[in-house]
Amino acid sequence: MEREMKNRWIALYVENDVGVLAKVSGLFSGKSYNLRSLTVGTTEDETISRMTICVMSDDITFEQIKKQLNRMVEVIKVIDLTDIPIHMKEILFAKIKKCTVEEKAEIFQIAQVFDVQVSDIGSDSVLLECKLPERRNNELIALLKSKFKQIEVVRGGAVAIESISTSCR
Repeated sequence: MEREMKNRWIALYVENDVGVLAKVSGLFSGKSYNLRSLTVGTTEDETISRMTICVMSDDITFEQIKKQLNRMVEVIKVIDLTDIPIHMKEILFAKIKKCTVEEKAEIFQIAQVFDVQVSDIGSDSVLLECKLPERRNNELIALLKSKFKQIEVVRGGAVAIESISTSCR
């Protein structure tokens, strides 16, 4: 197995009970595994939640993480999403503050190019709502930072589902 550090993705089906999120995140912190992203929501069955977890690790550590998660009573199923075709999006809000009329026009152009929604607008600010892959969100943030002085970014973490066809990420 390789010792290469890279982002690894897991889908975790768990019982939708109080304390399960704390137990799962506690496993990561207790073993000093760094969570890069964790999202959780209910599934079509309200008694089951699905977590999408990203962790930076090597192959050996990742195998340990999967085994430890599988041993937890509350865990129903662990799916390694790292190397399979998936559809993944991350929600992000970007608020650009103290912008001029000309800058607003540029923000609207950027929104159009990135295919993101302008959710709100004020006299000197614009709020963008993005549902893009993480890489594309990173590119948008870099562009906004290079062009505007005051930006506030809120990211919600990625959610992913296995692909039906062979299209990927």
